[in-house]
Amino acid sequence: MDTQPKGHEPVTAAAAFPARPPSPAAPRRYPVGVEPLPDGSAHARVWAPKRRAVALVVEPEGRAVTLDAEGNGYFSGLVEDMPAGSRYRFRLDRDETLYPDPVSRFQPEGPHGPSQVVDPFRFDWTDHAWKGRPLKGQVVYEMHVGTFTPEGTWEAAIAQLPHLAELGITVLEVMPVSDFAGRFGWGYDGVNLFAPTRLYGGPDDMRRFVDRAHGLGMAVILDVVYNHLGPDGNYLKCFSKAYFTDKYENEWGEAINFDGPDSGPVREFFIMNAACWVDEYHLDGLRLDATQQIFDASPVNVMAEISGAVRKAARGRATIVIGENEPQHSSLLRPCGEGGGACGLDGLWNDDFHHSAMVALTGRAEAYYTDYRGTPQEFVSALRHGFLYQGQWYKWQKKRRGMPAWGVDPAAMVTFLQNHDQVANSGNGLRVHALTAPGLYRAFTALTLLGPGTPMLFQGQEFAASSPFFYFADHTPELAEMVARGRGEFVAQFPSVATPAMQARLTAPHDPRTFERSKLDPAERERHAWATALHRDLLRLRREDPVFAAQTRPEGAVLDTEAFVLRFFGEDGDDRLLLVNMGRDLDLTLVPEPLLAPPAGGRWSLVWSSEDPVYGGGGTPAVETDGNWHLPGRSAVVLGPENEQESHA
Repeated sequence: MDTQPKGHEPVTAAAAFPARPPSPAAPRRYPVGVEPLPDGSAHARVWAPKRRAVALVVEPEGRAVTLDAEGNGYFSGLVEDMPAGSRYRFRLDRDETLYPDPVSRFQPEGPHGPSQVVDPFRFDWTDHAWKGRPLKGQVVYEMHVGTFTPEGTWEAAIAQLPHLAELGITVLEVMPVSDFAGRFGWGYDGVNLFAPTRLYGGPDDMRRFVDRAHGLGMAVILDVVYNHLGPDGNYLKCFSKAYFTDKYENEWGEAINFDGPDSGPVREFFIMNAACWVDEYHLDGLRLDATQQIFDASPVNVMAEISGAVRKAARGRATIVIGENEPQHSSLLRPCGEGGGACGLDGLWNDDFHHSAMVALTGRAEAYYTDYRGTPQEFVSALRHGFLYQGQWYKWQKKRRGMPAWGVDPAAMVTFLQNHDQVANSGNGLRVHALTAPGLYRAFTALTLLGPGTPMLFQGQEFAASSPFFYFADHTPELAEMVARGRGEFVAQFPSVATPAMQARLTAPHDPRTFERSKLDPAERERHAWATALHRDLLRLRREDPVFAAQTRPEGAVLDTEAFVLRFFGEDGDDRLLLVNMGRDLDLTLVPEPLLAPPAGGRWSLVWSSEDPVYGGGGTPAVETDGNWHLPGRSAVVLGPENEQESHA
């Protein structure tokens, strides 16, 4: 059934939305929603194909304005005396319940309350010279606004941004902010996809955050959830049941209908959402959550159209679209139009690197870590080829995992030791530095930050935060009990966490203390100066050293059962060695490995060491001497040609 509105082209990557603010005589900026006009009125348009009548009700006075039926499932009309700040809901047919706008730009009382008219173009931006950032060359920082500071607001987060810029962060990846029910949550159960949650401030507070980040040279991308909606406050079905489908099984509820009957306006809704974040908040791109649960058998995948909408909405600014894809479908990275699942994404999270690192760091190989050994060869392969599983049999899932990733730019692989999921899944919400030896933590931090992939830090990682990070979600009592039970069952895939003793210690997601304990203490930046210095120095080396900054694939070799070398080739022999020793002190008197050969017959000189006392290390004796190589236990060292200036020896 063709449900495209008259006078509007289908919303695809090839069809741009109008590029000027609306007026009575000009086309709407976007196909649906309530858009304020300069004269204090507003134009409303909503999709409700199974309804016979739709009225907009202005609150609190209760003034109702009947919208005109366009004959194609859409209702629209001009509403006089409805300036920005006005609150409203929709009446559908003769329902006694009034419903919030599916495209609401703000829900001041939460998902169950009235929507508010927002003028997204009255904010006084100062980022006019901002050109955006491409993915290559960046350092990503994942953050949750509600726990990034004790206050948990955009305003408080702004005050901390200079610290991140000074550290060397260039891209902020903000966990989902679409409004959701309750007092706190991760954000992945959002129900008002166009409305930043009232819990962190108003829409202009978010804009101030983005504007300040741009002023400090940092891009901002938003984590968005296009695979399901939350269970509380989701009113989309009241407008149309076609938003969802039972054609596919979804891990978290009903799947979104991207390819079934009446899917055109559904696709329009999500593509428009992607464009709005970039257009109205000057965001620099998106991180797409769990793309394996975005089901679409259409000739052009909706993710390709979302990627195109992001680029067009940026109007020439560089943008970044990163995907999370558990099965590691590298086809998502291929340019749109190539077919075979190509969606034009810029990067994908590299879970393989994380899983292998966690086995090496902790010695645990349970659940989804089962298929990793944490050996030197795995790290040589990960930094050479990105994904470790590119189609081989995967024992944990009893099926093949991954697709070939030959030729993929190393920068497209987002590598990390921590993210929100993995820290919370540890059972106790502990961060990596609390689960491993200090020397190993420093060594793997170096491997992550100097490797050719795009490194990502999780909030607080840069100063070894003592606060845990739990799974937290505030729900109604009945739903809260179900969520807590489901969470316990999920982490029970780890045999150690499935024990009665550990199950009894799991934090309740709906307990406010679980949320409060997850908040960062910014004062730890100074109290844990060793960790701050470690990350600052490594990011400076990555940024300023031309060999590491090039993000080219290194050659690698295994030197011992727990040691390996990576050689990054520079111009005219200006190469770098990154040596990692995961075990005890290692002396090599026989070195039949050409990657250790010094450039032009010279010698190697120490450039950086994880054993620098500044970082809490025990010092670094000479690594290469005549007749011997000595690698300190649980360490990483960087060597360069002997004429390179030594630092952090």
